[in-house]
Amino acid sequence: MKFGATPLSQAEGALLAHAMALADRTLKKGHRLAAADIAAIGRAGFDEVVTARLEPGDVGEDEAAARLAEAFRGDGLTVDAPFTGRANLRAAAAGLAVVDVARIEAINAVDESVTIATVAPFQTVSPRNVVAVVKIVPFAVDRATLAAAAALGGRSTPPVRVAPFAPRRFGLIQTALGGVKESLVEKTIAVTSGRLETLGCRLERTERVAHRADAVAGCLESFRDGGIDVALILGASAIVDRRDAAPSALLRAGGTILRLGMPVDPGHLTLLGRLGEMHVLGLPGSARSPRTHGFDRVLQRIVAGIGVSGVDIARMGVGGLLKEAVSRPAPRAARDESVAGIVLAAGASRRMGAANKLLAEIEGTPMVARAVDAVLASGADPVLVVTGHESEKIRATLAGRAVRFVHNADYAAGLSGSLKAALAALPDEAEGALVCLGDMPLVTARHLARLVEAFRAEDRPAICVPTHEGRRGNPSLWHRRFFGEMGEVTGDAGARALIGAHADAVVEVEMPDPGVLVDIDTPEALAAARAGEG
Repeated sequence: MKFGATPLSQAEGALLAHAMALADRTLKKGHRLAAADIAAIGRAGFDEVVTARLEPGDVGEDEAAARLAEAFRGDGLTVDAPFTGRANLRAAAAGLAVVDVARIEAINAVDESVTIATVAPFQTVSPRNVVAVVKIVPFAVDRATLAAAAALGGRSTPPVRVAPFAPRRFGLIQTALGGVKESLVEKTIAVTSGRLETLGCRLERTERVAHRADAVAGCLESFRDGGIDVALILGASAIVDRRDAAPSALLRAGGTILRLGMPVDPGHLTLLGRLGEMHVLGLPGSARSPRTHGFDRVLQRIVAGIGVSGVDIARMGVGGLLKEAVSRPAPRAARDESVAGIVLAAGASRRMGAANKLLAEIEGTPMVARAVDAVLASGADPVLVVTGHESEKIRATLAGRAVRFVHNADYAAGLSGSLKAALAALPDEAEGALVCLGDMPLVTARHLARLVEAFRAEDRPAICVPTHEGRRGNPSLWHRRFFGEMGEVTGDAGARALIGAHADAVVEVEMPDPGVLVDIDTPEALAAARAGEG
């Protein structure tokens, strides 16, 4: 590939190396220069331009990215159309990302022009999540380099794939030493059921027995004979030795202990075993909490059909200090309540005419009240409502609801001012902010809960964005890492521009209906929403 400054007289047909803003047009990087473009560049006072020109044997960036993405694509992945030398590989279904680290490193060592980036091995992914990105750094790569990189792919043993979650039958055994509160037993069942539902599984059997090896062994045998795939044992006392009740019960029933103890916090006192084809997990008391736990990593592999052994667990130490442990000695529970809700309700709704659209009723409830009720029901805390235009009417409409009001006197300047006011009012412990628009009455608590669930499942600062059939919508959920930048945006676009700037942090959360795509800006849109009532 030829690259460098090129006289305008020789630049036609070449690729523009750097974007140029001219009086009558903007030329993007990679644009193929036509005669009219060159004339416009000349009128702007330039007599040369930096270009790239492919030579025989070169493959353009988009074609090269598409070829490599297909070569590296394993089962459970789809490939986006390439753009500016980038091809995304997305999950086709919920599951675990399986990454061959050595192969990925070998691909990236072929040549600096070829790169592939992936999520962490065994990271949970949702449908349409980006699992890997192939990026060609220059405008083209030579065929020999492309062939060498592609040879490291292979559909039989791909470097990256998604192992989809498949339904498994679970049973739970809780042991008692006496005096166990019924509320704790029920809470454990509810938390365990919720944990399994996120993986597409159900808790099909529950048993309560004395904290004795013979009693637990009998339950394990019953579960095995009844077709249970995974037996969970949550004892009245943590397992600290292979001779404790749970491991002794497993051996008595004819099973095998694969590992006691894991280098993950929380989760140190976890037991892994087998009884025939049934997996057996002995859990510490910390597993009664819904927070991310070490045994989640074992569950995910089992449900995804990936084998898990004692050696696999021994390798979980790097990255095994889970995010909840960072806050110690502060209570871990504070992390569960750290998503705040923001409802932007300050606008003058000029496109609606004289009426304030936020006060318009749909199914008998003002639009802004529907938005606020959904946020409250999602569990976000606190919930901030930013007012501006007709603030007293908005406050009166929301009277009696557990919200905090933030006034934006400069609401006419656009969404960014309201967003800035809300961010300044967030409590210091807010780990994330769910930014909602007051004019999206079809967004429900269910949509918001899916965003929060995805946010809490991430082991990295993330921006969670809802999608429906591949289209992105609102609201969005932002990690506090981005609050500073969000407070610096201007105009009426809100934080939308930052999503593109932090593409690698974006987690797309597919929604079952288009409610996240519908906002009400005009009388026609309001009439259409009302026509769909009931």
